[in-house]
Amino acid sequence: MRAVGTEGAPMSKANWLAVNALLLVIVLGGCARASRDTTGFALYNNADVEAPFVETWQGTKKALRDLDYDIFTRDKRGLFVAFTQMKRHWLVPRRTQYTITLAEIDTDTTAIEIETVNQVFGVTLLTYPGWHDRQAKSDGEAVAILDAIRGNVAAETTAAQ
Repeated sequence: MRAVGTEGAPMSKANWLAVNALLLVIVLGGCARASRDTTGFALYNNADVEAPFVETWQGTKKALRDLDYDIFTRDKRGLFVAFTQMKRHWLVPRRTQYTITLAEIDTDTTAIEIETVNQVFGVTLLTYPGWHDRQAKSDGEAVAILDAIRGNVAAETTAAQ
């Protein structure tokens, strides 16, 4: 088999090997890769709020909407899953997932836990295209969410009195 270059002359063996090596690197390293172990990737923030569960739930919903997060799940049992807006870094879509769990300690106190996980969009050998967890580097936004929840709950409490 004789490979032909752009000028009609035969492609040299070195060029042919270089092109094949480049294709091999692209195929093996580019699209598909093994999924990563994601244990220990999340950052956790906890707080107790001196307010009933229902007020804390409403304050959490309002805080997430005010901070412009996409609320994926909210249920009356006290679980919220919210995402930041998707941004691209080196053409790879990225976002941060916040899982907020509310738990009633007593009638006037509610515990809040926020789990922060960074995510990238991609394909692995074991999955379909989708979001994959990556290690969270900062919990600054989670602290801001906690402060917003506390502010909303305090405003609701003073308005009720």
